[in-house]
Amino acid sequence: MGRRPLAWVAAIVLLLEGVGAVLLNGVLATVVGNQRMSLAGVDPGSMVAGTWAMGGILGLYLVLCAAVLVRTALKDRAPGLVGRIALITCAVTHGVLATLAVGLVGWDAFAFMMVVVGLLVLILLGYGTEPGRRPAAPA
Repeated sequence: MGRRPLAWVAAIVLLLEGVGAVLLNGVLATVVGNQRMSLAGVDPGSMVAGTWAMGGILGLYLVLCAAVLVRTALKDRAPGLVGRIALITCAVTHGVLATLAVGLVGWDAFAFMMVVVGLLVLILLGYGTEPGRRPAAPA
């Protein structure tokens, strides 16, 4: 599979995952709000607001990474430094969440997260050194 289709697939997956993360946090916030749950004396309203905020931040982060991948696919060039850093942190975040998903959700969630990590790593390696560019001189 070429670099460009792989970038498109990863962008679609991250976009869907971002929407799913917001929806999941919305469900969690609704449950916490309806049951007036509290953790260690924290106000339930604060927990609802925090859950919505975390879902929004995670969703925006995944959409930002998907936008970097769309730009990469359209131009068929490696992302810049900021885009590369965003994709690396996205891969690391998915790796950490995958380890948590094994215990909390199961092996299916772990497998999905590892597929996303694999897609991101393949894109980062596939667009590693562009043709025509010389590698940096050793220090």
